[in-house]
Amino acid sequence: MKKWISGLLMVLCMAVAIPAQAQFHLGVKGGVNLSQADFSNIGDNFKKDNFTGFFIGPMAEFTIPGLGLGVDASLLFAQRGVKVSDGESSTTLKQNGFDIPVNLKYTIGLGSMLGVYLAAGPDFYFDFSKDKKVYDTDVDKRKSEVGINVGAGLKLFRHLQVGANYNIPLGDTAKLKDEGEELGSYKTKTWQVSVAYIF
Repeated sequence: MKKWISGLLMVLCMAVAIPAQAQFHLGVKGGVNLSQADFSNIGDNFKKDNFTGFFIGPMAEFTIPGLGLGVDASLLFAQRGVKVSDGESSTTLKQNGFDIPVNLKYTIGLGSMLGVYLAAGPDFYFDFSKDKKVYDTDVDKRKSEVGINVGAGLKLFRHLQVGANYNIPLGDTAKLKDEGEELGSYKTKTWQVSVAYIF
C-alpha cells in the first residue's frame, strides 16, 4: 500500500511540473485479438487452438513535447476466447467485455511525419459473457482480470498509429470444475494488432 501511495505522489509531482504546452488528444482505436489459452493441471484432456476476435473503442493520449513521453488509455469493447477440442468435436469459450489498457509510451521521432514508440502498462478486463460448459466440465470465468501490456508501433503522419501488443494476465482467466471439484484452470494470453486515429 505504501508503494502505491508513493507512486501516486510521484505521478502528482510530475503532473505539477508538466509544461503548459503538454498535449491532450482523443482518438479511436480498433484491431484484432489473437488469443490462446495456457492450461494448467489439465494434461492432454483438451486440445487448444487460437481464437480470433476484435476490439474497438475510444482512446485518449497525453504527451509531453520534447521528451517523447506520454500516456494513453482506451475503453474498448473486446472479444477474447479460446477454442478447445476433445479430438472429436470442438467448442469455443468466448469472453465479451470491456478492455481498459493504460500504457506509458515512449516515442522516438524519425522525422516530422514518422515515429517509433514502445509502450507498457496495466490492463483491466471486465467480462460480461456467461459461463458455460466444456463438454461435461463447468467453466467458472472471472468477471474481472488484471494483466500487463507490452507493445510497440509506429506513429504516421501525426494522426495514425499502427501497433502490436501482447497481454499477459496476472491471474487465472477461468477455473474448470466437475461437480464443484476443481480440475484445473487456464489463462488467456492475447496478441493484439491495432490501428488508431488521433484527432
